[in-house]
Amino acid sequence: MGKGKGTEKVTFNIDKEKDFSRWFSEIIVKAELVDLRYNLKGFVVFRPFATMMIEKIYELFEEKLQSYGHLPCIFPSLIPKENFEKEAQHVKGFVPEVFWVTEAGKKRIEKLALRPTSETAFYQLYSLWIRSYRDLPLKLYQRAQVWRYETKATRPLIRSREFYWIEAHNCFETREEAEKQIKEDIEITRAVMEEKLGVPFLPLKRPEWDKFAGAIYTIGSDSLMPDGKVIQQPSTHFLGQGFAKVFEIKFKDKEGKTKYVWQTCYGPCISRILASVIAVHGDNSGLVLPFSIAPIQVVIVPIFVEKNKEKVVKKALELEKKLRSYGIKATVDLKDKTPGEKFFFWEMKGVPLRIEIGEKEIKEKKLTLFLRDLKEKKKIEEKMLAKKIEEEGKKLDERLKKKAKRWFKNKIVEAKNFDELQKAIKEGKIARCNFCSINKEGTKCAEKIEKNIGARVRGMRADINEKPEGNCIVCGKKANVVVYIAKSY
Repeated sequence: MGKGKGTEKVTFNIDKEKDFSRWFSEIIVKAELVDLRYNLKGFVVFRPFATMMIEKIYELFEEKLQSYGHLPCIFPSLIPKENFEKEAQHVKGFVPEVFWVTEAGKKRIEKLALRPTSETAFYQLYSLWIRSYRDLPLKLYQRAQVWRYETKATRPLIRSREFYWIEAHNCFETREEAEKQIKEDIEITRAVMEEKLGVPFLPLKRPEWDKFAGAIYTIGSDSLMPDGKVIQQPSTHFLGQGFAKVFEIKFKDKEGKTKYVWQTCYGPCISRILASVIAVHGDNSGLVLPFSIAPIQVVIVPIFVEKNKEKVVKKALELEKKLRSYGIKATVDLKDKTPGEKFFFWEMKGVPLRIEIGEKEIKEKKLTLFLRDLKEKKKIEEKMLAKKIEEEGKKLDERLKKKAKRWFKNKIVEAKNFDELQKAIKEGKIARCNFCSINKEGTKCAEKIEKNIGARVRGMRADINEKPEGNCIVCGKKANVVVYIAKSY
């Protein structure tokens, strides 16, 4: 970064494709998304610009969840040890990551788990709330922070010890209804991740050795980062009746017979999703934000000299007021900086659209509009301002979505042998391969891939049926599944 007029310039110029790690670390600080100086490892302070985006992503998911019949609730952050230890397999999976609360003031208290996830909190109450088939389905969710003592290297937004998510916990009469919910969860993920945020993903049924602790099976939605590593986004878990039997969640059916419910749970990690939005759409000048979630959708930069300053600023403020009256998030930049400095700053912040207003624009009644994703300018009629901004915002989001989809598609390649697999992973791609099994029989082949290549078997497609042809890429035995292999966070 250069220096100018005694202050640091606001320009941002790091090659995202060549040095993504540095790019990401720099932009989240430079664009004032987070502050990393909080003196507790793995915990991040979210600044207003990031917080407003997180709020918007929450809203998008909650709107979709509620449209599918889920209702919100709020559960305590602390879970009694006795609750937490009821499901042995679940506990075994999470105990190494749990933060335990053992003191209140100077008094020693019974150990309480700071929730790493909330199955054991919800299901104690579900056993009291559900009595009859009339109480089903029960589909509740909550916004929540969860805490896990991540022992690997932490990374803001990507891998933290405190993260922000939504968790939905659902109960049904039958297995068929529960598994229908799994498909619905994939639809919800697609509606928000791909359609609203422009972040493509693969919904993958995880291998037996990589499923959620306590689940029969897990579907993880994998997105790709520019460094060639996948990041798990919303995951959904088919829990079967395991938790129901432990927590005695039973109901009487229409014939009066007592049965256990069938359960699923779903968890979009909002802070991680924001990381994907930043990583997928950003460029070498900084952030490129979708119009749909940008905290500032339009920045208005008045361009003036001293003699016409009052006139130009007045007009800029009029435009801001008009846009806001239409529900568009607009702001006028009146800071004591040159127009060029303002341009660089707001481009780095990723604001989708910029209006430049000066004497010429006022006279012609035509405004100069800058499109952040294309870095192009065009003229728009002032009288059509709000309509044009809404149109251009939608077009920008559509361009981001299509560009990301093309990029993602080109990163998935066929690998027919071990050498091709190694090559694909080395080039930062996702390899689609024939594989023997995602059950226990495939463990040794997966371990060989991880040991020799540093990549992991992520699973098989959960949304479509892909038929294998030929033999397993590792052991040479008949392939029973098509899997996707990649490096991961």
